[in-house]
Amino acid sequence: MPVNANPSLAFQLAVTQYRLGRLDLAETACRDVLKGQPKHPGALHLLGVISLRRFKPAAAVEWFDRLLKLKPDLPDVLNNRGMALQDLGRPKEALASFDGALKLKPDYAEALTNRGALLVAARRFDEAARTYARLLAVAPDRSYARGALLAARLGMCDWTDFESLSADVAARVERGEFADDPTAFTWHSVSPALQLRAAEIYAARQWPSPPLPASTIVRPERERIRLAYFSGDFREHAVAFNFVNLFERHDRARFEVWGISYGPNDGSLMRARLERSFDRFIDTRAMDDQNMAQMMRREGIDIVVDLTGFTGGNRTAVLAHRPAPIQVNHQLFGTGAPFMDYIVSDATIVPDHLAGFYRERLARLPDCCMVTDDAQPIAEAPPSRAAEGLPEQGFVFACFNNVNKILPPLFAVWMRLLRAVEGSVLWLRQDNALALANLRRAAEQAGIAGERLVFARRVPLPEHLARHRLADLFVDTFPYNAHTTAVHALWAGLPVLSERGESAPSRVATSLLKAVGLPELGVTSLGQYEALALDLAAHPERLAALKDRLAQARTTAPLFDSDRYRRHLESAYGTMYRRWRNGQAPASFDVAPEEPSS
Repeated sequence: MPVNANPSLAFQLAVTQYRLGRLDLAETACRDVLKGQPKHPGALHLLGVISLRRFKPAAAVEWFDRLLKLKPDLPDVLNNRGMALQDLGRPKEALASFDGALKLKPDYAEALTNRGALLVAARRFDEAARTYARLLAVAPDRSYARGALLAARLGMCDWTDFESLSADVAARVERGEFADDPTAFTWHSVSPALQLRAAEIYAARQWPSPPLPASTIVRPERERIRLAYFSGDFREHAVAFNFVNLFERHDRARFEVWGISYGPNDGSLMRARLERSFDRFIDTRAMDDQNMAQMMRREGIDIVVDLTGFTGGNRTAVLAHRPAPIQVNHQLFGTGAPFMDYIVSDATIVPDHLAGFYRERLARLPDCCMVTDDAQPIAEAPPSRAAEGLPEQGFVFACFNNVNKILPPLFAVWMRLLRAVEGSVLWLRQDNALALANLRRAAEQAGIAGERLVFARRVPLPEHLARHRLADLFVDTFPYNAHTTAVHALWAGLPVLSERGESAPSRVATSLLKAVGLPELGVTSLGQYEALALDLAAHPERLAALKDRLAQARTTAPLFDSDRYRRHLESAYGTMYRRWRNGQAPASFDVAPEEPSS
């Protein structure tokens, strides 16, 4: 008897094929089921799930809706439908779908997890925190829940139970539990060993081991290395602003440069510029992981460079299928994944004694590994202090980092600085109303008037860079330093004071400061940080000297020599390529410094 003549047998076959990862065969079997039994609930649901796995959320919603018309009280289907709607950019409908699932099944941990993630993405941090607290009440050992609760609270600067919750998350990571997202964990963790552990746990869970080793990939030797940058952020995004100048400058005699995009097309001027910056640009949003990897293999990509890492919406699972013989992490933080060959870094962020905390081999650049753009325009005239809500007189401490990086110990130092420096203010990024209210409340609890915290409104980047001239000193966060925000401050001429720890995120600003010729502003303790901030506020001539050095550095320092950076990075790619062509396994190396551009 043919399988399609027996819907029950055909559905069993569909489930088996799905569990084996054979989505095409699973879909065929489901359609066979529907030929004999058009209202089969299992087949309708599985077709929706397969569509989700294939990054076809619109098709998934159609299958789920078809099933819900027949049986509206299915919490699993409502939960999956919510995920598909979120992927389609319809958050209100997605939230309603998750809430429908929870109405039917109030202790549904999966729906609570998805609801919390949606609310975080919508920056509704208070509701997200309540959702994660509810999740922990019904599922105390739920993976990721404690870290997610802490991250939601940090997003609105709510430091309730910060120390105990952070310690609990760290202890769970040490025991091998999936207790936190690896990126969010770096916001509060100071341990490179635990950060590696968190990354390895995530990688093992989210990205399966590679089915195809690099040694089996054969490529014809071409005149130019086929280099692909892989990202979901080729749009109006910090990644695009940081890298587009590099894409445009790559040496086309040596490299054929591709952009492989899996994120949204926002129709922006930046998107159009990005598409022009590559020799070939491919939008892969409609491809599933396996098909995307097969396409990259078929097109003969020699080196693929991941610009996304753990960040939201990543498709790093594609790289687990080993689409290229050389796979490079250009996100500063180790992935803990066995299929990533190299990480681009430098000797300040990863000195020899910290090299063991990376699964990837190190490709260390001689200056700083952060990309900068020496053509980034700055508006000619800054706004007035009054226009920014700043006092006409008085010292301005500034920090434009994301507010989730602000932790209680550092905030206490900031409050002591305001208390010690009469008439001073703290100029912060205007992020969300909850964070603003919580920070002002915390200031008042420390005896500082809430009005001495000023919040910078969002403006276009050239105008934002110009208004840095209204500030006196950028005071960095710890243990997660300023990265792009530090680059912006230094490019605009504002000195950055930063504390260095052992973990990579706590060493980035010091790397930037060394490369711009101000290494003394990278200190090694919170006590040194506070003392130096007070000294500079009390001695304007010392601060003026730093600003003079910084102004000169714009044309002389390695940090702002984009072509020098490009040459060093291309040298690293060349070393990786030669090793592979010679049949050698990936190995760590330092790029020799070249002479500055003339």
